[in-house]
Amino acid sequence: MKSVLPLSTVLAALFVLWYGFAVWMNSPLQRDLFANAGNTAYSSSDLAVAALNMERPKLPAPHQVAGELYHLIIATAPDSKRSLVYHASITLQETLIGFFFGSLFGIGLAVAIVFVRPLERSLMPWIVASQTVPIIALAPMIVVILNQFDIGGMTPKAVIAAYLSFFPITVGMVKGLRSPDPLQLDLMRTYSATSSQMLFKLRTPSSLPFFFASMKIGAAAALVGAVIAEVTKSEDGGLGARLLAGSYYGQTVQIWAALFTAAALSGALVGAIGLVGRLTLRKMAFPT
Repeated sequence: MKSVLPLSTVLAALFVLWYGFAVWMNSPLQRDLFANAGNTAYSSSDLAVAALNMERPKLPAPHQVAGELYHLIIATAPDSKRSLVYHASITLQETLIGFFFGSLFGIGLAVAIVFVRPLERSLMPWIVASQTVPIIALAPMIVVILNQFDIGGMTPKAVIAAYLSFFPITVGMVKGLRSPDPLQLDLMRTYSATSSQMLFKLRTPSSLPFFFASMKIGAAAALVGAVIAEVTKSEDGGLGARLLAGSYYGQTVQIWAALFTAAALSGALVGAIGLVGRLTLRKMAFPT
């Protein structure tokens, strides 16, 4: 109960602020609509109610977003191209493919950097620099380049998802693989342990807390990359395509519904990784 009350209080305050900003932002447009309709005899409450139920508001109210989510997730067939379930499944596939290859690449880079010291000075600056390029500018270039080789569909979007996800995993794993105590490393060397034995018997178990933390960040980054790629190339569908379509046709409620669906999808991925991480660390007697 003590943990639920603060969360409920914050959520209630956010809903109050959301409704307040919705009335404030939509009221000028609603006044114009009343004026165009010749309706000048309306009260402040009439204006507020109308502003919260506009067809194309500047800021949709929470109940409008909830209604759109119900309509596009529950009331619409999952295989319909209007369904958010259909588009979320496309985004999820792109995210998982990109996240898988980004994780493999990031872990491989981390192992190489830890065991080959010169690579840290030669690779790490480039790894960091790779993340300074705005992905919104890089995504169209990746799509165009891959299209030159007749590579389309989910592949360009998965590549962008992998590009965003490998960086936190690389950095986290480098830190994790270097986390064992120097005395532990000296003890392994005393027993003439090979590099592979030190990796799998000492460094890898010690790196697990860092691994799961970086995986959660990488999964969220991969989904962001997939959505941005879908905005760049929207004909294949996905939540990014729904965002673009909503923006193109001025359907702000649709935009917010797609945003909430993407946030829920990201939260589910992070939550699943967190659950696996807690179970694994508890099994290995790590403090959780």
